[in-house]
Amino acid sequence: MNEKLAAATTMGAVTLYVADLDAMTAFYRDVITLQVLGAEGDAVTLGRAGVPLVVLHHSPGLQHAARGSAGLFHTAILFETQAALASALLSVAQRAPQLFTGSADHLVSQAFYLNDPEGNGIELYWDRDRTEWSWTHGQVEMATLYLDPNAFLQEHLTEQAAAGATASEAARIGHVHLSVGDVATARDFYVRLLGFDTTASLGEQALFVSAGGYHHHMAMNVWNSRGAGPRMPALGLGQVDLALPDADALGELGERLTHFGTQVADDGRTLTFQDPWNNTLKAQLAA
Repeated sequence: MNEKLAAATTMGAVTLYVADLDAMTAFYRDVITLQVLGAEGDAVTLGRAGVPLVVLHHSPGLQHAARGSAGLFHTAILFETQAALASALLSVAQRAPQLFTGSADHLVSQAFYLNDPEGNGIELYWDRDRTEWSWTHGQVEMATLYLDPNAFLQEHLTEQAAAGATASEAARIGHVHLSVGDVATARDFYVRLLGFDTTASLGEQALFVSAGGYHHHMAMNVWNSRGAGPRMPALGLGQVDLALPDADALGELGERLTHFGTQVADDGRTLTFQDPWNNTLKAQLAA
């Protein structure tokens, strides 16, 4: 039995349960600069260049989770160029500056943070080339250094980007960061069972994992949620999608999940399962 996720595994769309579908659709379209790719029933799918990134599911019967609960820390949208990231950052500055929460140079990437109108965390970021990443004993070097948003805009916001010319450029979900109850349980599930590699660890505070040598496809921390138990149904994170490269990789993951006693819904094309905090994950073939 293969113990690792396929190296070509990437992240798929993130589904959010939302109270106000119209307002949240407008936010992700107009502020985050995604495009509406489809609307069906109670769900709206937004993305870039035809690739779904965020699915908003109207769930007015749900309440916000209690403080300290497990769930979403942030959804991280990866832009291909600094100009495209600058264009999205300008949109945030112009349309929702009150939702901006910070920025950082992480050595592997440059990142800007904000919350959506219902409190879901968002990271907008650009990766440095992999040749510039530094690895020591299998761990990638990351830091949290000061990054001036205004200086970033001055350096990278081209006239074309400022005019919205980059809005049609591709972007994707680079990683998903979760709030969990404890790091040891997260490591057991996401590394030993699911098959990610550990790429960085901050003791018992945070864990970063990936497939194929990326700096991280997923992360889990306890900064706001230490000791949290399984989630109750609530607004916020609905589902995290994993994109696997081929049917063999999907089959191997299904075998591993079953071997470790994880309950899996397998319809022949997708595997749907939950982590120890009732965060739902769906693995499927990459489009």
